Amino acid sequence: MKIYNTLTRQKEELIPIREGEFRIYACGPTVYNFIHIGNSRPICVFDVLRRYLEYKGLKVTYVQNFTDIDDKIIKRANEEGTDYLTVSEKYIKEYKIDAEGLNVREATVHPRATENMDEIISIISTLVEKGYAYRAENGDVYFRTNKFSEYGKLSHQPLDDLKAGARISVGEMKEDPMDFTVWKAAKPGEPYWESPWSNGRPGWHIECSAMARRYLGETIDMHCGGQDLVFPHHENEIAQSECCNGVAFAHYWMHNGYINVDNQKMSKSKGNFFTTRDVAAKYGYEPIRYLMLSSHYRSPINYSIDIIEQCKASLERLYNCRDNIRFMLEKSSGVLKDGEAEVIEKYNVHRARFIEVMDDDLNTADAISVLFELVRDINTALSGDPSLELVKKSDDIFRELTDVLGLVYIDEDNSLDEEVEKLIAERTEARKNKDWATADRIRDQLKEMNIVIEDTPQGIKWHRS
Repeated sequence: MKIYNTLTRQKEELIPIREGEFRIYACGPTVYNFIHIGNSRPICVFDVLRRYLEYKGLKVTYVQNFTDIDDKIIKRANEEGTDYLTVSEKYIKEYKIDAEGLNVREATVHPRATENMDEIISIISTLVEKGYAYRAENGDVYFRTNKFSEYGKLSHQPLDDLKAGARISVGEMKEDPMDFTVWKAAKPGEPYWESPWSNGRPGWHIECSAMARRYLGETIDMHCGGQDLVFPHHENEIAQSECCNGVAFAHYWMHNGYINVDNQKMSKSKGNFFTTRDVAAKYGYEPIRYLMLSSHYRSPINYSIDIIEQCKASLERLYNCRDNIRFMLEKSSGVLKDGEAEVIEKYNVHRARFIEVMDDDLNTADAISVLFELVRDINTALSGDPSLELVKKSDDIFRELTDVLGLVYIDEDNSLDEEVEKLIAERTEARKNKDWATADRIRDQLKEMNIVIEDTPQGIKWHRS
């Protein structure tokens, strides 16, 4: 498998540090609000990465953090007349509701910044001892970017260019505009932790360096996140971690592209800002997940009502195939018939093609195209009188590929109430008596009840619209 490495700007063969294992650190949310649809993209993309690596036989340790102390969290707590802990706990729970709705698997570990203060203070202490960090008069601690000669290697920007746009904000006491905070002295009334430098809290960047080292080791296989995190967040993580530990921080860096809304950058000021929860309330979670996988992860995605409706329609085709398979599992019997071995060989070709495109930089867009080619062949194969063995093979590969992508995961109640069962029975009897007017009237009545029926050689097939 090859992945585009942001660090080297080229596709590279994915080679685990430890044979048979792969360790990933993914930047998680700052928990002060509901996640927006832009946040949903890395959550879904890197969930598929994890699923695919496991599908390929690797044991994946997947760490995704929660930033549970931050200026935004403190601000929200003050607005709500509560404390940072109440705010962070609330939005961690809300995040988990959205993640479950998107069919995102729980991380191996979901560490929180506040649970890792000893590790954070230990790293900062090492940086200060080595001269990479210094305490300012106000109790803040800053990292000296000039001391790290490779600063800028992830964003591919020379230090001089980065310095040109750097400024020292009011209240900061930096030696150089490019220096960044690793420890922040608390203002009156703010939550704090004791440290050798001041009562305060960690800077945003140092949290991830600490949690990655604690749960995955000094050098990890992959670090990933949104494109917006390349600079300064991930650039600063590299500087801190490599200066502290003296070894490479991560072998691979993977970043997903932005999401636009109606071809414009999403922004509250433009009124085109949507939370995942709001979109899911109207369209469901699965169309959001489908949207995030429908383009290559490094390409920008455009969100609009028309596009999310198209995603819903595409998912309906997948669910119709699943329902068709389930119906035929109940109606079919016997072993493979003449010509069915060739159908299974077609399935194997689709599987090989699916693996080929996923191996090429996790190309989920092409993988979805392969999935629909498979669906076409399954529907054709099951349209006649297939053997039970062929139907089972169809079911196996459909489940296999949709599971890698995390799609077709909603299992609705397929039981019918007595009224619907009675109407279907009456329609069946009307058709036997060639009373087509009554049969059509009942079909229309069922349609109004969101029950769609289809007459097949094997009997009546139905699904909810």
